[in-house]
Amino acid sequence: MNLENFEDAFENIPVASKMDLKCALEECSMALNLFLNNKFSEALELLRPWSKDSMYHALGYSTILVMQAAMTFEQQDIQMGISTMKEALQTCQRFRKRSTVVESLSNLVSKQSVDQLSEEEMHAEICYAECLLQKAALTFVQDENMINFIKGGLKIRTSYQIYKECHQVLQMTQGSKSKNETYHQFEGGVNLGIGAFNLMLSLLPGRILRLLEFIGFSGNRELGLCQLREGASGSSLRAILCTFTLLVYHTYVSLILGTGEANLQEADSLLEPYLQKFPNGSIILFYAARIDILKGNFEKAQLRFQECIAAQQEWKQIHHLCYWELMWCYTFQQNWLQAYRYADLLSKESRWSKAIYVFQKAAILCMLPEDDLKRTGEDIVSLFRQVDGLKQRIAGKSIPTEKFAVRKARRYASSQPVKLILPALEMMYVWNGFAIVGQRADLTENLLVTIEKEETALQNETNHSEYYMDDVCMLQLLKGLCLKHLGRLMQAELCFSKVIQSEKQIKYDSYLVPFTLYELGLLYKQQDEREKAIRYIETAKNNYKDYSMESRLHFRIHAALDSLKVSPASTP
Repeated sequence: MNLENFEDAFENIPVASKMDLKCALEECSMALNLFLNNKFSEALELLRPWSKDSMYHALGYSTILVMQAAMTFEQQDIQMGISTMKEALQTCQRFRKRSTVVESLSNLVSKQSVDQLSEEEMHAEICYAECLLQKAALTFVQDENMINFIKGGLKIRTSYQIYKECHQVLQMTQGSKSKNETYHQFEGGVNLGIGAFNLMLSLLPGRILRLLEFIGFSGNRELGLCQLREGASGSSLRAILCTFTLLVYHTYVSLILGTGEANLQEADSLLEPYLQKFPNGSIILFYAARIDILKGNFEKAQLRFQECIAAQQEWKQIHHLCYWELMWCYTFQQNWLQAYRYADLLSKESRWSKAIYVFQKAAILCMLPEDDLKRTGEDIVSLFRQVDGLKQRIAGKSIPTEKFAVRKARRYASSQPVKLILPALEMMYVWNGFAIVGQRADLTENLLVTIEKEETALQNETNHSEYYMDDVCMLQLLKGLCLKHLGRLMQAELCFSKVIQSEKQIKYDSYLVPFTLYELGLLYKQQDEREKAIRYIETAKNNYKDYSMESRLHFRIHAALDSLKVSPASTP
């Protein structure tokens, strides 16, 4: 069915008067196509009529609202997402077998109980688990600090339990149940759940996992990736969700919470069929552009993001994601006026994190020459002074990156502000941007020039501020990163060592030492000095606490030790 007919057909679809599993799956598949073609509200309209009476409609409808909530971060969208998820759970609950296996956790899935499960009941289990997981994920989106994650731990545990049992059901029915279309849909659901769970849990640092293992969790990254790949290569409704999960992992998670080594070949091949099928799909274009960034093709990425912005007007939050990426693209190229343009747009239009946007905008303005700055008509000092009042508390917790921005901006609070040194590049490090720009020797050289200029200026100051050593060390860390990516490893090592030797003189930015120890560890890893690498990374892990973005570093440390294949048992 080609797209034109498909859209005409959509105009006159009568609302079905009864709904069985097969019809439900077909309608949801249509809704998914509408969604991927940027027709977001039409997808919702198609699902709404049956969203209280059909589990797949309920799941699809609430999934779209949850995605929207995660993107806008508007409190009302998050509340809406959570309440539709609650309704979806009730809808799925009606179709589940009365005494579900889960309620009596002791009796594991037996051959007999599996044979008694109807097809509909099998799907009800998987839809129920998926709703639970998303509801928990939404509370998780609210809070990077995991407290909610653990509060939601029991919900998540039930979900995990159901997935494990569905997985057993799959293994037991591999030969018996007729392998029809709906069976493959069930299989896709299991792939998604087991895959996403294992992948997510495998990222968690040991101390968090210990809290969770207490309630019965453990994650195996390889199993997770394998299940998701299996799901992504199938033709079920969940194939695209498995694909998106893998894409988020390769293009974001492995950078922000990992060591920065992304599997771009896999990301490319996962996306390719969708680019063919939905050449204007904004979500698809967004990932394509993000992959270009990670390859260091910033110019190509910039064009693709513009296409993505032009592709639809309905979900403005996709534009905001593009602005954020474009801001970094221009930052990598040190095109500060353009970077400022996008930071400015974000601070005016997006609700995600006003504190970070305003800090980012001020940080970029710090990089502009005097004349350009005058032309923008902005006042850097007053921008930095706004940051503190903009920070959010989500579920009673503040967001680590916001806290960091607030702490840095304090230097402008007094009547004699002390200017920040290259704050835009420091923030770039926080988001692991050096790992990305490091693909491009030309741009890395230019950054090095900027850093060295600042270093000279700092040394030549006649009276040093109380922040002098913190600033010197921060520049050494950034300089070391540039040198590392340019292959000048000896010099990089010297820069990192300087920071560590100055530990006692650092007054405010205590995060510099543990982060530098970690970077030094990665440097030794690159030179195959495994023992040394482990020693430095373990030191960062065990000897420091209560510094900025600690949880983020622990995620990265966990990923690094994992790649050095250290069994967590060997660490206290």
